[in-house]
Amino acid sequence: MMRPVLVVNRLDAERLQRLIDTAAHRDVVAEALEAELERAEVVEPEEIPADVVSMNSQVRFTELGRGTELTRTLVYPHALADTPDGLSVMAPVGAALWGLKVGETIDWELPNGRRIQLRVDAILWQPEAARQYHR
Repeated sequence: MMRPVLVVNRLDAERLQRLIDTAAHRDVVAEALEAELERAEVVEPEEIPADVVSMNSQVRFTELGRGTELTRTLVYPHALADTPDGLSVMAPVGAALWGLKVGETIDWELPNGRRIQLRVDAILWQPEAARQYHR
């Protein structure tokens, strides 16, 4: 299964690695996220292109199998309660979207074994583009 190249900012990568390392248990999503982190191209926050899904980005995407278009903000689990449209990076769909560029599609296996295909349609807001590099 071919996966798109991921571009992630160094601070996000460090924070996610700590989150994975301190998880109470290793689940399928944490393992998948760690595999994505290992293959990602890590750059400084100032170098993230504006068309990449980074942490705290508001992204519009489509689940192609169902034709369902959604808009969510990719957040760390602790920020879910404060983010009305929040999607945790530790959720299967959140882990799949992290690091993708607008227009890219990814095939992703859910913990129940079902496969989904997601396409990033737009980034409506990204912290790096707004020069909020440490958010």
